[in-house]
Amino acid sequence: MRRKTKEIQCGNVMVGGNHQVSVQSMITSDPRNISSAVAEILRLEEAGCDIVRIAVPTMESAKNIYDIKKQTTIPIVADIHFDYRLALESIKQGIDGLRLNPGNIGDEERVRKVVNQAKKNRIPIRIGVNGGSLEKQLLEKYGHATPEALVESAMGHVRILEDMDFDDIVISLKASDVQLTVAAYQLISKKVHYPLHLGITEAGTVKTGTIKSAIGIGSLLLMGIGDTIRVSLTGDPVEEVYVGKQILKSLGLKQGEVTIISCPTCGRCNINLIKLADEVERKIGQLKKPIKVAIMGCAVNGPGEAKDADIGIAGGIDSALLFKKGKVIKKVPENEILATLLYEIEKM
Repeated sequence: MRRKTKEIQCGNVMVGGNHQVSVQSMITSDPRNISSAVAEILRLEEAGCDIVRIAVPTMESAKNIYDIKKQTTIPIVADIHFDYRLALESIKQGIDGLRLNPGNIGDEERVRKVVNQAKKNRIPIRIGVNGGSLEKQLLEKYGHATPEALVESAMGHVRILEDMDFDDIVISLKASDVQLTVAAYQLISKKVHYPLHLGITEAGTVKTGTIKSAIGIGSLLLMGIGDTIRVSLTGDPVEEVYVGKQILKSLGLKQGEVTIISCPTCGRCNINLIKLADEVERKIGQLKKPIKVAIMGCAVNGPGEAKDADIGIAGGIDSALLFKKGKVIKKVPENEILATLLYEIEKM
């Protein structure tokens, strides 16, 4: 059972409570280039991203937020480090959320200015602790990044906000080490009721990062821990969204979208199943229909093993059987499989 957390609103997306786990990503564009930032955000939104984060390293970047938001609809979170003025300007320009650590943006007066404006505009703040950038005193205390060190760092920032009567808080504790990250989230989940943002930071390239992220994020979600996720990959951010959504679909945590299952093929397969599966995924991967589609290579893995699928095909000799809920409907020539399947899905 999923851990019950405080409900937080980020733009038009609800995080925590009983709401679905949301998928986040971060653009690689510099917000000083408005057209580039907008184009990337629109691509992420089309891929199914729920919340997008942008780096705000300069005042010019902060001032461009209004124009960027005018051309997009997805909630945008400003990533702020050290300069409290960037947070104030981002709020002024209509940002939907802040990612900052209050202990890193100056003295109490500066933090209070940000907190007051965030509270006034109902802007949530995500405290983001990374294993590679822990405070010096914590590294001296624990010797290196440990789950306890990550949690102590986060709780220190939480107390700053709570002391200022602010509790629209989301917390993340990320490291590139999967076991360290999982242990840290397990520990903090017992201490706070705030929503947790999951991720394995600096996970690596699309291939290696996908595996590390799926293991780390998936493990925590299976424990009922986590309210929103970001898969960090060295690659196109759209890939982050794809992987994040697949993690949720694999665990049954993403409702209202198509799920595709397919077999790995073997010597019994007499059609080009790999190409077919890729084509089906490309055509309907983002379809907003709560259906399961099966792409199976032969009768052995066909209607029987995929009988819970709403619709699917099972390969034969230069042909395939089209089935629905395990019942064979008709036989289709190989060159008509894709078109027939897409047509039947469209009718559903």
